[in-house]
Amino acid sequence: MEASVLRSRLEINFIRLLQETQQMANGNKQKDWTFEKWMESRSLIILYGSETGTAQEVAERIGRECRRYYFLPVVSAMDDFPVDQLAKSPLVVFVVSTTGQGDDPSNMKNFFTTLWSQRKNRQLLVDLKFGVLGLGDSSYQKFNYAAKRLNNLLAYLGGQPILKMGLGDDQHDLGPDFVIDPWLNNWWNKVLELFPLPAGREPLNTSVLLPSKYKTRFVESSDGSDCLIQERCLAESQNRVCASTMYLAEVTLNKRLTSPQHFQDVRLVEFDVTCIKEKQKPGDVLMVQPQNLENHVDEFMNILGLNPEQVFYLECNDPNAPLPPISILPRPCTVRQCVQKYFDIQAIPKRHFFELLAFFTKDETEREKFQEFASAEGQEGLYDYCHRPKRSIMEVLDDFPHTKNNIPFDYLFDLVPAIKARSYSIASSSLAIPNKVQLLVAVVQYQTILKRPRLGLCTNWLARQCVGKLVPVWIKSGTLTFPSLTEVIPPVVMIGPGTGCAPFRAYIQERVASGHHQSLVLIFGCRNKNKDFFFKKEWEMLVEEKKLKLYCAFSRDQEEKVYVQHKMKEHAAELWTLIANPQTRIYFAGNAKRVPIDVYEALTYICEKGRGRGIQDAEQYMKKQVEKQYQTETWA
Repeated sequence: MEASVLRSRLEINFIRLLQETQQMANGNKQKDWTFEKWMESRSLIILYGSETGTAQEVAERIGRECRRYYFLPVVSAMDDFPVDQLAKSPLVVFVVSTTGQGDDPSNMKNFFTTLWSQRKNRQLLVDLKFGVLGLGDSSYQKFNYAAKRLNNLLAYLGGQPILKMGLGDDQHDLGPDFVIDPWLNNWWNKVLELFPLPAGREPLNTSVLLPSKYKTRFVESSDGSDCLIQERCLAESQNRVCASTMYLAEVTLNKRLTSPQHFQDVRLVEFDVTCIKEKQKPGDVLMVQPQNLENHVDEFMNILGLNPEQVFYLECNDPNAPLPPISILPRPCTVRQCVQKYFDIQAIPKRHFFELLAFFTKDETEREKFQEFASAEGQEGLYDYCHRPKRSIMEVLDDFPHTKNNIPFDYLFDLVPAIKARSYSIASSSLAIPNKVQLLVAVVQYQTILKRPRLGLCTNWLARQCVGKLVPVWIKSGTLTFPSLTEVIPPVVMIGPGTGCAPFRAYIQERVASGHHQSLVLIFGCRNKNKDFFFKKEWEMLVEEKKLKLYCAFSRDQEEKVYVQHKMKEHAAELWTLIANPQTRIYFAGNAKRVPIDVYEALTYICEKGRGRGIQDAEQYMKKQVEKQYQTETWA
């Protein structure tokens, strides 16, 4: 059956399912065929540009909310939506993340390029009413740049924004939801003004439970062997390719680099990537698809009373919720496989989680608490309960005994998000170490007010992968772009505290292996020279061979703390000779909190001392010149 026909049937079935949901809520069993026919023509297009899945998640949330307002949603990545259909679409909402140095996500680049090519037609989108919701990080210089560019282009082509653009910020205490929630409330108010419901029809109340996005069909547990056979065949077929872009790469090294006395376990993890045809470039990232730890899987199933050996098939119940890739969720699948490979049980729950959970509790006190957390007024309480202590979905479910055993299995796919792949800057060069990819991984473990330590899902899972294990991975372009070795190679200054040095090690290896090792400067920072000085011998040897200039800041080796910005100021004169050259490239990679600001201030100080014309001149020089040479990669 053609995909378009299948989708059409799914949409019609979903309209009927939604209609029946409302009839049940109203106690009315009579079908309203006129209304059903009217709803088939009531479409809202939701297009997303998403690099890590966050924008897609928000787009799917809007798709869920659509049904309460009797819109039939079409949720799609921008590149999968025909641009020529945009002019024929009366109402579209765009959810756009920004990646790298203000770059478009990979699944919206073609869409934007095609739209940009038609900019001579200022009336192209004159019939389009739209809204743009951006997701960004204010620690980056080009905050929400992709969303702003798209919003301007849509308006330039005649589109009519019905709401001011929303700019979500990862750096806010409540995350992007602080902007998303009120923006969506305003959006629906405006939409209902423009596209009112028929007389006597009201939006579906939040007390009405919408249909789940998937249906599960359980089969005899004796069929469970099919799952194992299917997964084994998958791993061994097509030269270990598990999907169009995902590969099973063998772990060839998993070694702790920090001393046993150091507070943090930082590892060098190496993969054999012979199975991947394209070779990584410096600045590229390795995407890793992790799984839950075994003890967490067992605990989650015990909390919900799930049978780990039960076998089921997952089926579509919603045209906008395609089935997960078979490489992540086999079909058929055991409950254990699903919990281990698909459910992100360590995720911190969001408002929608509690809104949905309120339908399944048998205790009025618990229901009131869930409704409070789902309300705008309850966000401070939600922050204190979930976000501040980093309480996981698994722990939240365990806190509410009258709820955890009453959740239909179908709705777990609506409650618990899918595990997202994590990206790691590649710390090795394909020229220096052929057919291998190395990652510098800081194993995330920290304490909050909760008794149990918080564990980073992917880093702790990777730390447990012994040599010979197969890990699902693929290579993607990163946010840093280094000079090509085929061009005139400029001087490069790299500032990389901690694991931020990973992409710079890849570039240093690439330059040295190709014989282009002139004018390479690395400013590295860590706590102690003898505890967490990564790649010490490798870099000191390059210094001896005069292939690298290295400045190190060991913050805890003396009474007064010394960081990378202090070393930059200390060597201001030498660095100015490089920075003053407009061809010099400058890079920073590291934590997004305070360090990027301190590094920027240090660069301004270097310009002030080098030019000798005062602080205002230095600030102007930074904006007009140095920012053109400067790239950053930061993370929260």
